[in-house]
Parts: sequence; structure tokens; C-alpha cells
Amino acid sequence: MNNDHNMNNTSQQSKHPSLWEGLGRLRIIRILLAAVMFIGITWLFLDFTGTAHHWLSWMAKMQLLEALLAGSVTIVSVLSIATFLFGRIYCSVICPLGIMQDIFGWFGKKAKKNRYGYSKEKKWLRYPVFVVFIVAHVAGLAVLVQLLAPYAAFGRIATNLLQPVYQAGNNVLAAIAEHYDSYAFYQSEVWLRSGISLAIAAVTLIVLGILAWRNGRTYCNTICPVGTLLSFLSRYSLLKVRFNVEKCRNCSLCSKNCKAACIDFKTHSVDASRCVVCGDCIESCKFGALEYSMKPLLTEREQKLEADPRETEREQKPEMGRRSFLLSSALLATAAMAQQKDKIMDGGLAEIEDKIAPERQTPLTPPGSLSAENMTRNCTGCQLCISECPNQVLRPSSDLLHLMQPVMSYERGYCRPECNRCSEVCPAGAIKPIKAEDKASLQIGHAVWIKKNCVPLTDGVECGNCERHCPVGAIEMVPSDPDDEESPYVPAVNEARCIGCGACENLCPARPYSAIYVEGHEVHKEV
Repeated sequence: MNNDHNMNNTSQQSKHPSLWEGLGRLRIIRILLAAVMFIGITWLFLDFTGTAHHWLSWMAKMQLLEALLAGSVTIVSVLSIATFLFGRIYCSVICPLGIMQDIFGWFGKKAKKNRYGYSKEKKWLRYPVFVVFIVAHVAGLAVLVQLLAPYAAFGRIATNLLQPVYQAGNNVLAAIAEHYDSYAFYQSEVWLRSGISLAIAAVTLIVLGILAWRNGRTYCNTICPVGTLLSFLSRYSLLKVRFNVEKCRNCSLCSKNCKAACIDFKTHSVDASRCVVCGDCIESCKFGALEYSMKPLLTEREQKLEADPRETEREQKPEMGRRSFLLSSALLATAAMAQQKDKIMDGGLAEIEDKIAPERQTPLTPPGSLSAENMTRNCTGCQLCISECPNQVLRPSSDLLHLMQPVMSYERGYCRPECNRCSEVCPAGAIKPIKAEDKASLQIGHAVWIKKNCVPLTDGVECGNCERHCPVGAIEMVPSDPDDEESPYVPAVNEARCIGCGACENLCPARPYSAIYVEGHEVHKEV
């Protein structure tokens, strides 16, 4: 009787497994780590106080394409080794665009279960796109590089679509806190930086959302250049999702739950170049026919099972433990990068209305970008620097050759000499790290005086705003008529000393165009 009772309990437990066993440890670990990365990276783009960067800047620097452009040998090596050992875990855990597609795919699966299916690798599309991406980068066609780069695409979505919503929510809390004499929150101005960038971000979100909702990881395995690059290593990864042919019943549930469309249950094969090691197939298989393991270990286990069938029950939990340990070790290893320190800066100046940006012959690029060429070649247009700028100086370029890359304009603030946040957050090396104490000696442009707009000449009043606020003393007020000391005083610019910070342009009272503006330099230099 006791034996029968124990057998009944065992059978009931097998019919109703725990959540941990039901979902599979491998999948739970993947989801938890992906959630941490996705929330962290999203917060980096939403946060305008600099707090997130202080703790989570390493997440942005772990993106593969940006690490390659920045020349980060350590990060590239870690990600490459992890891919060779464990497969494309980067795509399912670290890449925010891939995780975002998984979220859309999850909603798609809620609407219709078992919606996916196997499809052959689309080499005719996958590799030509990769070649076009490489050629575009070498040729300096930044627009194509930015449109195809996955992290940059997510960054534009977060900056243009999500950050305004986040700021609006913050402003509501700030208004409530102010009512109770609390300063836990402060107001943040919500403004449109670029209509073109906003439209591109919206179209990207809609297209990727529809593709992921219907077909899962279509973009990752046919368009994404980072996914294609990693596929060269993942084909030969040591750990893969493999079939146990003897257990397989050809029910096709694995294929119908594979968002990468890489499992062919008819031939019992998994295309490791497209598999992102999500663990969904292992969870969906009711017969335990799929395992994440190395081939020698799987063969040894099969031999052991043939010798003693009772080993199945004894080995099931240890095998799951080994698979979980291997995957979690790989994911944690790729996530354990050194954090960078951040200096929290205060907000910019009060808003100055009715300013219109001048037509600059040479665009202004941020201090640390070295030159317009370096910015064009290295920037992926992720816009993290734009979302982090506390002075509202950076905005996406609308110029076709530099589309979505950051340029500077001083209608809302100026580039404060003590602020170096954009140089600290850039993960791609387009803006090199600079120290705050060194920034005052970097010349990114020089001020140019426009006589016809100057208030002392147009309105007959004293001004001198530009001289008073120049942080490097590059402006001096002199008589407009050298022979008449009583004539209105106007600014004279010492171009050799000017650093192009834009304080003069921003604080000039002339409307709608400033009487003094900053012209950019193709190559930055020290003064």
C-alpha cells in the first residue's frame, strides 16, 4: 500500500512539475539576465540625471559593434570566446534590440501558440547585407551603417520615443512633489530634437515589432550584421542544442516554438549559426529529445543509458544542473565588465525662446570627437550622448551624410567647459574620453561676429553679454568706430583663444538670430 501511495505521488509530481523544472533552468537564467540587461540599457537612454551612467555604463560598452569600433580588445575577445564556447548568447542576453524582439514575439505567442516553423538559411539576403554593411563602413557611408546597426536602432527608439514619455512622467511626479514642498524630482523639458530621427525610430519600431510578432527573429538572422558576424563562430560552438534521435517523436513542437526558425525536426538538425540559445525548444519538447551540451558528453550519456535504462531518472537532474551551470557561467562572464565612474552634472541654462540655429558651413561635433571624419567613421548613431547631454546642446543631424549622428547647436544651452558626459558615455569611440580639466583647452570651433544683428548697433543699447560669459576670455568689447571712443562697443573675437563652447551664441540677446555664432572646425585642436 505504501509503495502504491508513493508511486501515485510520484506520478502526480511528474504531471505537475514545479515552475523551475517546468520552464527549465536554462531558460529561466536566460530570461533573468536578459531582463537585467534590457532594463539597464533602457534606463541608460531614459535617465537624464547621469545616475544610470554612473552604475551601468559598462552595459553600453559591451555591445559588439561599438566595442569593435572603439578598439576594445578585451570586450571583443570575451564576446568572441563566449560565442565560440556557448553559441549566440550575446543575441538573446546582451543585445537590447534582440531582447526587444523577444518581447514582441512573446505577445505574438500569446495570441497564437506554436506559430513558428523551420525555414532554410537565407544566404542570398544575409551575406549580401553583411557585405554592404562592411563596404558602407569602409567607404564612410554612415547612414547605411547606422540603419543596420542593432544597438543604434534600439538607442534611437529609446531616445526619440521612450525618453519623452519617461520625462513627462517625471514632470508629473515633480509637480506633485512641488505641491508638498519636496524636491525629490525636478522638471525636465520635453522637446523634439529631430523630426527625421523620430520618424526613423518610429518606422524601425513598427517594422521590427510586426516581424517579431509574426515570425520571431527574422531581422536577427537575415539583416542584422552583428548576428551574421557572430554566426561564423556559433556554427562551430562547443555547446549547442542537439537532438537525441532515439527520444524524438517528430511532433514538431520544437520547430513551432523556435523563434529563430533554425530547427528542422525532420532531419533532427539545429542550425547553430542562427540559434540564439533561448531554451524555448528544450522547454517545449515533451520527450526530452533536445539538450544543450557538447557532443562527447552526449555520446557518453547515451552509452550509459544503453547499459542501464534506470540511469535516466538519476541523470536527469544532474544533467540539467550541468547545462544550467555552463550557460549561467558564460552569461555572467560576459556581463562582468568593469564599471566606469561618472560625474553627475547639473542641468543647462534656462530656456531662451525664439532662437533660430544659424547656417554653419562646418557642423560642430562634440569635444573628444577629434574630427568630423572620426565622428563619421565611428559613430553608429545610437544617440546615447544626445539623451545624456544635460545642456541640451546635442541633437541628431539632418544632413544626409551625417544623418542621426550628434551635432551641436546652442539655441537651448551651451557646452559647459566642466561637462564631459558625452565623452564618457560613447561606447563606439566616436567621442574619445576627455577629462573635464582638459576640455577648456580643446577648440572645436570659433566664434564669428555678425555686425547687422548686434544689439548695440541695431537698438543703441549697451550689451557685452558675450564678453561677460565667455569662459576663456576670448571676447573683448571694443568701440565700433576705432576713432571714436564714444561709439557703441561691440565684441572682438580672439579666434586663437576661442574654444567654440557657444556661451556667447546662447546668451546673445539678439533675436531671432544671434549676433555672434560658432563656426565648426573639421579637425579639433588644443589652444
